[in-house]
Amino acid sequence: QVQLVESGGGVVQAGGSLRLSCAASGSIFSINVMGWYRQAPGKQRELVATITSGGSTNYADSVKGRFTISRTNANNTVYLQMNSLKPEDTAVYYCNADVKVRAWIPFKGYWGQGTQVTVSS
Repeated sequence: QVQLVESGGGVVQAGGSLRLSCAASGSIFSINVMGWYRQAPGKQRELVATITSGGSTNYADSVKGRFTISRTNANNTVYLQMNSLKPEDTAVYYCNADVKVRAWIPFKGYWGQGTQVTVSS
């Protein structure tokens, strides 16, 4: 049993900033990759950013230079600092984590419930 809970979403004007958080809890032995995805109405869910347990990051081209993903392994939390927000960033943002619940069980992906980010023009 693993739960991912996102927080920090809201409404912000274009050019503003938001910081999303996602905390993983439950039966966790270790977490490999954590990431953020987003889905706008009528659109497919897309990758925003990922970060490995070692701190290696990967970003979608559309957010490079504006968003920063980070994590605190001690409390199994991943963050997404979003700056210079644009209306095109409006979407439900979902947290994802590859979690090993036991040492002998392979990593499995888990998803959060999503948090709404709305950027007004």
